[in-house]
Amino acid sequence: MIGKKNVLSFLFGLCVLFIVSCKTDTETSTTASISGITCSSATFSGTPVLSTTFSGTATVPYSGGNSLNYTAGEAIASTGVTGLTATLQAGTLSEGSGSFTYTITGTPTSSGTASFEISFGEQSCTLNLPVASAAASVSALTCSSAIFSTTTAISGSSYTGTATVPYTGGNSVAYAAGDAITSTGVTGLTATLQAGTLSSSGTLVYTITGTPASSGTASFAITFGGQSCSLSLSVGEGTTSSCDSESGVAKIVCLAEAFKATLSSSQISTLQLDYTFTNAKKWSNLPAGMSARNGIKLGSLSSTQLVAAKALIKEMTGTVANEGYDEVQQVWLADDYLYANGGGSDYGSGNYYIAFLGTPSMTGTFEILETGHHKTVANTYINGVLVGATPHFEAVEPISWTSSGTTYAPISQERDTFVSFLNSLSSTQLSSAKSSSTFSDLVLVPGKEWQFPSTRSGMQCSGLSSSQKSALLEVIKTYTNDIDETDAAAFLTLYTNELDDTYVLYSGTTAMTTKFDYFRIDGPHVWIEFVVAGGVIFQNQTHIHSIWRDRSTDYAGTKN
Repeated sequence: MIGKKNVLSFLFGLCVLFIVSCKTDTETSTTASISGITCSSATFSGTPVLSTTFSGTATVPYSGGNSLNYTAGEAIASTGVTGLTATLQAGTLSEGSGSFTYTITGTPTSSGTASFEISFGEQSCTLNLPVASAAASVSALTCSSAIFSTTTAISGSSYTGTATVPYTGGNSVAYAAGDAITSTGVTGLTATLQAGTLSSSGTLVYTITGTPASSGTASFAITFGGQSCSLSLSVGEGTTSSCDSESGVAKIVCLAEAFKATLSSSQISTLQLDYTFTNAKKWSNLPAGMSARNGIKLGSLSSTQLVAAKALIKEMTGTVANEGYDEVQQVWLADDYLYANGGGSDYGSGNYYIAFLGTPSMTGTFEILETGHHKTVANTYINGVLVGATPHFEAVEPISWTSSGTTYAPISQERDTFVSFLNSLSSTQLSSAKSSSTFSDLVLVPGKEWQFPSTRSGMQCSGLSSSQKSALLEVIKTYTNDIDETDAAAFLTLYTNELDDTYVLYSGTTAMTTKFDYFRIDGPHVWIEFVVAGGVIFQNQTHIHSIWRDRSTDYAGTKN
């Protein structure tokens, strides 16, 4: 009888343990979580003023979201400057990077900084909101003297740029970013004031984004500091390509000729140069203002010319979401963000260049080079075939940012596939792949042409399982998908066939978010590097450098 009771007690204990275990698993899988939150990159809808009732929002970026819903939070009282509260609004996490919205209300009791201790899951940071002693004011705004970083907006084409609007009579008060102002006349655009501090005279910076619905004039009703004016941006007609019946390299040649047809003879002489190794290797990871480029500057083109140039770049780079031309545009946006947030005139999408090395044709050799600060596309064609798609350089600073309510993170998909692959490895495999060296930048940076290591290092991929090989191929796809789909498939097939003789190496952490984290793929042909470098404009943050090269077909094999 005692033995039977013991057996029953044991079985009951197992049931309780099973129920608790299931409950724990369920709770874990349904909890919204993030890996990081960045209060220092928060944006505010307005600036509170001493003893004045305030109602606004703070947008706070996060990373590592897991796509789950979360509820509204409790009010967080401010410290430093008291009298305000911040309350998290309910929402759904993005997969990866996104932003939280906090509602901030109350009446500040002093000027200075109101601080809120923000926590979500296991992540926390301090949100600092400046409180002005008086509202920002100016005596005059001069929209007619505004300067646009990208002067060409085209009907039906995505546009991003900035407008700097002069003011006088500023009262030295800090001001927050503004709400998006919708364009009238030509619709489809918004202008958003960037945060700053007034001088006695200076300029306000507005970020303009969107897709113009028609040609004509897009007008924005600007109001700031007690003054108003109308900001006007000209929008040109889009052009219809006569190359739609072509495909492959023939279409690229056709689009190249269509672009040239929009240019003057002097512009063509700037665009089209001899195909030489000296010309081909003239690119850099520095802004063009710091390191000269060949070709014609995108910011110097008319609206019609820019439409033709972008149509060509789009055809060269493919249409996979968040890769190819989509990635090109987002990297341009990042440069515009740097321009508007402390980088100055060396930065901006208008500072990218396009060059033809040789004459685009279905016979002979030519390269089309799109190059600027953080993106270089170098496609080389021989007798109507894409022979070299490398070097292909991509980078971004900041790693993610929010503009006009949209969060961008153009290189995050590369990083996420690296992390997924590394997480698939066993501890023994990770030990084999890990390097004791520290990498502050890429090994094969611009200027290190044809300097591949003679010996491949790290873990050989022949021992990977089929699922691990698939995870590694997903990494490689985020690079091969930066060219047209047909040629991307050809390069991927080559790299897949050579996977067993390919090596992977990493340094730092497997999260690929910490300064000097590094990853490399090195095969008989493929060479891919990724490194987390220190911030340049945002020095308290990091930024990414990455490159795809090929041991045989960089510059289509041209070495001298």
